[in-house]
Amino acid sequence: MSGLVFGVTGQVAMELGRVAPDLTFLSRQDVDLERPDLCRDRILLLRPEFVINAAAFTKVDHAEEEWGRAQTVNADAPGMMAQACAEIHVPFVHLSTDYVFDGSGETEKAPADQAAPLNAYGTTKLAGENLVVAAGGTYAVVRTSWVFSAHGRNFVKTMLDLSRSRDVLSIVDDQIGGPTPAREIASAALTIATALVREPSLSGIYHFAGRPALSWAEFAREIFQMANCNVAVIGIPSADYPTPAERPKNTRLDCRATKEAFGLDGPDWRIGLRAVLDELGAT
Repeated sequence: MSGLVFGVTGQVAMELGRVAPDLTFLSRQDVDLERPDLCRDRILLLRPEFVINAAAFTKVDHAEEEWGRAQTVNADAPGMMAQACAEIHVPFVHLSTDYVFDGSGETEKAPADQAAPLNAYGTTKLAGENLVVAAGGTYAVVRTSWVFSAHGRNFVKTMLDLSRSRDVLSIVDDQIGGPTPAREIASAALTIATALVREPSLSGIYHFAGRPALSWAEFAREIFQMANCNVAVIGIPSADYPTPAERPKNTRLDCRATKEAFGLDGPDWRIGLRAVLDELGAT
């Protein structure tokens, strides 16, 4: 089955390259996402059997100052991709984020729960979701969270880097979410795309996040324990670690609909973390 992926160097795109190397991958050198019309043109030219968008403007703090650029990459480009897919009647799988929620409450957020992003990144990703749905084709918007892998920039690699020079770290402990291995997201996106080829009626918004949920501070402790790093973690409130973009405090995601539609459980991030640490030679 021929599939087209927007993205090459991102964490999920790189893992898609591992699990499905026969897919066609487009880098930003191949297609500039800041030219959304070119995204549409490339899909219409190649006419794949499905499309996965694994590319995005993911620098959360930078998006506060580069809102226009984030809007183009995170909203306008996937909107054009979705329109092209609808035109040639092929499924479009678009990766989105837990940051579309405001972080209120302490329960898991379901796909149908009200989205109310707190920052520019979440706002532009939500705009992208809306454009994908409005295109009227076969689609899946897949919201995920706290992505990590052995490559790219992510929390796991940052903690390992800091452990080489620090023996005590202060980490936010009032933001709760689900760390999710990029390898699992890649496999899930591929499963969803191929399922939609067979059953377009499964179109919708889905959640796919690691379990169990925990805080950043707790996640850091788990990383250091598995990596045998002697680093103490002090939990601090978000107010003590101000950032340009406000982060939601609760992004637990309810993944039951994804299980029901595609048979995909939220992965145990502890297994994924062990695999990533092994790949990095950190165990």
